[in-house]
Amino acid sequence: MPHLLGPTATTAATRRQRGISHAYCERLARQQAGNFYHAFRLLPTDQRRGMCALYSFMRVADDLTDTSGATEEKRAAVESWRRQLHEALGGRYSHPLHPAFHETVERFQIPVAYLEAVLDGVGMDLDTNCYETFADLYQYCYRVASAVGLACIHIWGGTTSRAAALAESAGIAFQLTNILRDLAEDAGRGRVYLPREDLARFGYSEDELGRGIRDGHFAELMRFEVARANGYYDTALPLADLLPPAGRAVFLVMLRTYRGLLDEIVRRDYDVFSTRVRLSRLHKLWLAARVLPLRWGWT
Repeated sequence: MPHLLGPTATTAATRRQRGISHAYCERLARQQAGNFYHAFRLLPTDQRRGMCALYSFMRVADDLTDTSGATEEKRAAVESWRRQLHEALGGRYSHPLHPAFHETVERFQIPVAYLEAVLDGVGMDLDTNCYETFADLYQYCYRVASAVGLACIHIWGGTTSRAAALAESAGIAFQLTNILRDLAEDAGRGRVYLPREDLARFGYSEDELGRGIRDGHFAELMRFEVARANGYYDTALPLADLLPPAGRAVFLVMLRTYRGLLDEIVRRDYDVFSTRVRLSRLHKLWLAARVLPLRWGWT
């Protein structure tokens, strides 16, 4: 067989490399995305593949600090992933997800600043186990969640300044929900994300949180935190009207999924200690089914 030379061969090889990489990202998202993958499937193929590639990059980044090992080793791993990010965007790949991720960032013009912000947020978990004020916590939530949402709206097709502001609020709402759901798990690892100013305000201590104490002080604290998260959900909701149908559908599924988790916390009378708060697979499929008419432009 003659050896293929020139642009045609290079293009074919690149397409094959990207195809393999996208398949890798799709598998990873299907296996680990949980609350997200059922929403990704509502998107057209190119956008779905882009979301899986973006998720895969974030998943690897997040896992870097959740493993055992010395803090400095984890910090070195985060900085190595940051270096590989820039190498990948320059066409030098060292991970199976890189070709698909590179194509996604270029195709949807995702600002690198958002990706850098996520890595900065991941790094914060190595330096900070608690936050004094909500302003401090907000910066963390922005980096690990809002920056992700800001990258997502580039894939979904809504990049106005108004959409960006609403996507930022959505990220804050999602991360606050995560924090409330994971209070017990995080406390077991020595992390308390609820601001100390809030704990002091309601007379509830970090020690009580670690022991899973559910008293009147805890209930008042949780009511306050849930109301704060719901305020950000309310602020973010108009983002749906600024997105094309497919993007609107996936955003609404994600928002309703996370708000559903918050509602479940309330339904359990704020018991986040006994078992992990989850939505059933059937409920998540129902949320996806609800937006199908919107996704296909029937409403």
